Amino acid sequence: LRHLAIVNLGNSTVIAPKMLVNFLVSKKTISYYGCAVQMGGFIVFIVAEIFMLAAMAYDRYVAVCNPLLYMVVVSPQICLLLVSLTYFYSLITALTVSSYVFSMSYCSSNVINHFYCDNIPLLALSCSDTYIPEIAAFTFSGINLLFSMIIVLISYLNIILAILRIRSSEGRQKTFSTCVSHMMAVTVFYGTLLFMYLQPRTNHSLDTDKMASVFYTLMIPMLNPLIY
Repeated sequence: LRHLAIVNLGNSTVIAPKMLVNFLVSKKTISYYGCAVQMGGFIVFIVAEIFMLAAMAYDRYVAVCNPLLYMVVVSPQICLLLVSLTYFYSLITALTVSSYVFSMSYCSSNVINHFYCDNIPLLALSCSDTYIPEIAAFTFSGINLLFSMIIVLISYLNIILAILRIRSSEGRQKTFSTCVSHMMAVTVFYGTLLFMYLQPRTNHSLDTDKMASVFYTLMIPMLNPLIY
């Protein structure tokens, strides 16, 4: 939960201050390098949140299905390893995708149709062939979502089966209540990400994407402290 809070705070800090400034000024600008830093920071924190939620789902699975082995399976050393790998992988992803996006030539319009620097609206401005960066962004997004969702779905499938094996309704309710907040956060978060990034470019509506982006960049980080 501590690291989820750090990731949520980082994600909001990368996006929200600049967005709020743009509400107050008539000339809404961001520098080239500022845009690169914002996009890189956003990718780091969004990928970290994806896998932090997956790690938390695994934690709930062990707590419900193997409570006697919990302190062995989810030891402080294992937690530190999971968190370290999450941050390392998210940094690698951010550096890879950002380097592809900002290696393109931007010689036409410089008006970004979004409230922050994201790869889809940026690539729409490029006058270079965007096939490779689009494939890179799509591949990373697909692998990250698929792998983390598999962990979440398998964890919760086993949790649901374990809950159904509990005979007393009070026991089932108590066990389910330990997971319902995480299930709510996961459903909203993964739903908006799937809607955003696993669409072909021809079906993309940037105005719709902006509305979806508000949920996982601002709303979810605001709601998570209340949920947990």
